[in-house]
Amino acid sequence: MKIETAQVEIIAPRDQLNFLHQHTVEMARPLTPLEAWFAMTRDPLPLLQTAFRIRDAVSARFGVARIGGLSGREPGFVQAGDRLDFFTVETIDDTRLSLTARDRHLDTMSCLTVRGRTLTLTSSVKVHNWFGRLYMLPVAPAHRVIVRRMMARLT
Repeated sequence: MKIETAQVEIIAPRDQLNFLHQHTVEMARPLTPLEAWFAMTRDPLPLLQTAFRIRDAVSARFGVARIGGLSGREPGFVQAGDRLDFFTVETIDDTRLSLTARDRHLDTMSCLTVRGRTLTLTSSVKVHNWFGRLYMLPVAPAHRVIVRRMMARLT
């Protein structure tokens, strides 16, 4: 699969990434990237919340911050620098929403872009140490499945 990164933000230069995934859907109706994010995270997938609890329990033993998962909370106003659960909003406008999470084991960015009814989510990760590499072994394949399921809510 060819991954297009010209119109999206990624966490590091492409040749420094340890994970890069992109998924695109045609939404049932036009939404801004923020509206799409809220629609995808409004009712977090039950198994995903369990996975976040396990992740927090294991990762905390290695000095990695707990993230708590997705709350489904939808603040009325969002701007760069705000937090959406464990993500920091880097960029927000009518066509792009970029969210980052940075910790000692890895940095990650999720960039949602909208063109008409087409939504693309690009996820990029740069790992920093052996724990980050180990962490990504189960997360990389699971992430692809989770993203597809969450984005299917919009079709």
